[in-house]
Amino acid sequence: MANSTMVTEFILLGSPDGWNMSFLYFTVFPLTYLVTLLGNLLIITVTTADQNLHTPMYFFLRNLSILDMCFISITVPNACVNSITGNRVISVAGCATQIFLVIFCACVELLFLSIMALDRYVAICQPLQYPIIMNPQFCVHMTLASLLSGLVYAGVHTGNTFRLSFCQSNVVHQFFCDVPSLLRLSCSDTTSNMVLLLVSTIIIVGGSFGIIILSYIHIVSTVLKVPNKAPGKAFSTCTPHILVVSIFLSSGTGVYMRPSATSDTLQEMLLSAFYTMVPPFLNPFIYSLRNKQVKEAVRRVLGRELFSRK
Repeated sequence: MANSTMVTEFILLGSPDGWNMSFLYFTVFPLTYLVTLLGNLLIITVTTADQNLHTPMYFFLRNLSILDMCFISITVPNACVNSITGNRVISVAGCATQIFLVIFCACVELLFLSIMALDRYVAICQPLQYPIIMNPQFCVHMTLASLLSGLVYAGVHTGNTFRLSFCQSNVVHQFFCDVPSLLRLSCSDTTSNMVLLLVSTIIIVGGSFGIIILSYIHIVSTVLKVPNKAPGKAFSTCTPHILVVSIFLSSGTGVYMRPSATSDTLQEMLLSAFYTMVPPFLNPFIYSLRNKQVKEAVRRVLGRELFSRK
């Protein structure tokens, strides 16, 4: 890596020229981070402690919560510390690590959301086959496959980015290192990088979004066919899920697919904040805390804890 670049460190600008974003780094970011950690930690604790939630659905929810805690921890704490200390320098190795982890978490998050949509499809549309299809071995294998796919996906994009030469400005117009920002700093030909981003986005993002949408279409269709079954619950469940997925995919795609020449720094920063912070923040509320089973499990776990202390 050192031989392929003349730049030994990068500077994370953190805010566009002429914009004071201290309010974000001192209030919005820390509060969002704290709520995200507490919400996801609660889900992990409850789904682990309550035997009634040891099902495939909550197995994936627990994994998603662990992933979300890691995802938001990659960017937000470092951005807040940089803003407080005024030291925005990050080494090339640190920048590569951050890019790898962000891409890894984003990819695995998308795959987990797709698997969870399939889980709901099987549970509602093929209930008799659910224990057979969603058996423990299948759940573990799907989780490991998602993690391995994320490692390969992140490794390919990180390696393809840092094979380039960076011999111009080392100022990254972002609050964390990401691929599009570094491609704009490179003095090498980045055509192959852009093609790889485009193709991989179409395959991974398009495929996952298609799976999620088709799963929910079949779920709603199945519910509507059941006599005396109100579709309101299905719609109230599917709509928030699709909303979070849409925010995640549209903001992430907006960052990675925008042409460099037309990039607006402030808009790109906001989109980056959306895809790295909003899904981890909302997932505990959308997937779990609105769920009656989880609410009852929270009361049981908290009740046992209070009783044991007495």
